[in-house]
Amino acid sequence: MSATQTAVTLDELVLADSPDRWRALGFELDGDRLQLGTVSLRLAGTGAGRGIVSWSLHGASSSELDGLPTALSDDREPREPAAAHANGIGAIDHVVAMTPALDRSVQALKDAGLDLRRIREEPTPAGAPRQAFFRLGAVILEVVQEPEHVLAAREGGADRPARLWGLALLAPDLDRTVAALGECVGEPRDAVQHGRRIATIKRSAGLAVPVALITPKPSA
Repeated sequence: MSATQTAVTLDELVLADSPDRWRALGFELDGDRLQLGTVSLRLAGTGAGRGIVSWSLHGASSSELDGLPTALSDDREPREPAAAHANGIGAIDHVVAMTPALDRSVQALKDAGLDLRRIREEPTPAGAPRQAFFRLGAVILEVVQEPEHVLAAREGGADRPARLWGLALLAPDLDRTVAALGECVGEPRDAVQHGRRIATIKRSAGLAVPVALITPKPSA
């Protein structure tokens, strides 16, 4: 990104989820909204679609992001960071998007002004062969290449659009947060990123999107 280019940042995520489900996990809501760091989450209800319905970005030059449903936020100052919730979760670490064609998606995101930091040419433990990482202010966008077996199983193959998939939320005291959430979350384990730990909110919690809890980077 050039010195004169406006940084692209994440403003809002819209989820097809019930506010009551997030309130039950210790999040503080104002109507159908909650704030994580500087990002607003709007819980539009289970009839709004599936998973992450859409997002809005500050500073992007286009909303054509290889199929990611995107709105462009009005030019205004980003909101002030919110305090951590009662469960100890304070912000979004990264948003995960899936794509059948990583190079195509990366080019579309770069063309819209998103800040590509690196492409990882190593498989994940789940079998994704490659990932790209973009910086959206304090949040990272992780774009994951779908494995071959997923490409073969889903209609449209590599011609399908990219899609927003899941969230990783920052939990500085992961053990305290896991204790607060009880049976709704799995046991903490070492994350792929060196020096970090992660736990996953179980499907039984009823959230519409996959959500992981992760400790900050050791240097943070």
